[in-house]
Amino acid sequence: MHLDSFINGRRVASPASIDVISPIDGHTIVGSVATASAGQVRDALSAARTVGTFWSQIPAADRARQLIDAIEDSAAIPDHSGQLIASEMGKPAQDADGEFQFARRLAAFCAANIEGICADRVIDDDEGTLLRIVEPMGVVAAITPWNAPVILAALKVIPALMTGNTMVLKPSPLAPLAVTAFYSAIAARLPDGVLNIVNGEGETGSALVESSDVDLISFTGGPTAARAIGAAASRTIRPTVMELGGNDAAILLDDAGWGPELAERVVFGAMLTSGQVCMAIKRVYVPRERHDEFVADLVAAAGRVLRIGDPRLEGVTMGPVISADARTRLEALRQRSVDAGGTVTELGSLDESVTPGGHWVRPAIVTGLSDADELVREEQFGPILPILAYDTVDEAIERANGVEHGLASSVWSVDIPRAQTVARRLRAGFTFINCANRAGVSLRAPMGGRGVSGHGREFGDLGLSEYVQSHSINYPATARVGSAMAANRYPGA
Repeated sequence: MHLDSFINGRRVASPASIDVISPIDGHTIVGSVATASAGQVRDALSAARTVGTFWSQIPAADRARQLIDAIEDSAAIPDHSGQLIASEMGKPAQDADGEFQFARRLAAFCAANIEGICADRVIDDDEGTLLRIVEPMGVVAAITPWNAPVILAALKVIPALMTGNTMVLKPSPLAPLAVTAFYSAIAARLPDGVLNIVNGEGETGSALVESSDVDLISFTGGPTAARAIGAAASRTIRPTVMELGGNDAAILLDDAGWGPELAERVVFGAMLTSGQVCMAIKRVYVPRERHDEFVADLVAAAGRVLRIGDPRLEGVTMGPVISADARTRLEALRQRSVDAGGTVTELGSLDESVTPGGHWVRPAIVTGLSDADELVREEQFGPILPILAYDTVDEAIERANGVEHGLASSVWSVDIPRAQTVARRLRAGFTFINCANRAGVSLRAPMGGRGVSGHGREFGDLGLSEYVQSHSINYPATARVGSAMAANRYPGA
């Protein structure tokens, strides 16, 4: 499989390309994508700019219908399945299948809310007539990661296009195949230039975000790239939306409803996609008197639900991590945790499909660490989970808040009002109750970070609102001239 860029309604070839190596065995080339040149990026932005006025003037409901139809038609293409995602980035195929269905559900949600978001408002009173217009931002540059390639692109493409923007999308070079194929099919069913897809490494991304033809940059990824994008955006004075991951704490209260079901939910919340999820549980705080019991329950639960192997096979629930670099980093982090005094307990079972050369990392929990240790202090982004004991709820909250990241968190208790009271004190953009990760996501619930976890929101009405701006047209009942500039002529002065 080779995929070209998709610019202004057509596929555009390039002499350079990126090979996508499967993490399952570390050597099979799953496919390749064309590397867009700086000139092709400019062409994509120009196409998006040219069609922007036409697209923005289509009624919101009609834009939504066009996009929904394009997504439905594209999702029905047989090649758009979880098998490709499983091959290129290691997510189990049954989970990856859901990525395409997510795009359909998100489109339906956005369509149901788009007219309210995009509606103008007229205020006519004694002060005069104020018309508040909602307008699209313009041309959006979207840069997306590899760990949920179709989902995380959908969270940018669908809100942006439905609110009247046009877009140039650049997927991650680590897993560009499924996202490029799916969104190119969608783009082909929309007016030329509304959605453009370019691939490449850092040079392509730089050409995109440094352009003055971009009106908004929407990025999901890591802090290093975020800093570079932020610097580029500051030079052109462009707004950004950034989701940068988290070091997400789970606080289990003393009435957490202990037992197998709780343990399985925590395993799912921490280990989905081999722990490579921004909102996965990254730290677990447990009452000291429950610590050993919970560890035993967690090991037993993982034995029931974690089967590590070829993600394309039925029954496998965990595949490899994304790359050799990720595997090496996680192995080194695990060893440093042992050197710091931690005790490692491996989880789950290895399937016979685990092959030499693949980027396999055995899931594990680590006990005996302090909050100062690296595995607790930094986001691990992998299947190595620290379990930490606490003595008081106040202490647990303080420790949960004691990191720079502030994306997601979770509180576990059978007493829901009590859990909500604790949740209010956590420094996070999103807090789950009695669940975590994908199990607790709602299309209506905005999600985004605080601190170094980024700014802006995805999902919900706020996710749509990130892609619009206000324009006030005011016709005052009395125009102030001359001495009207005096402070006492202004209401409230």
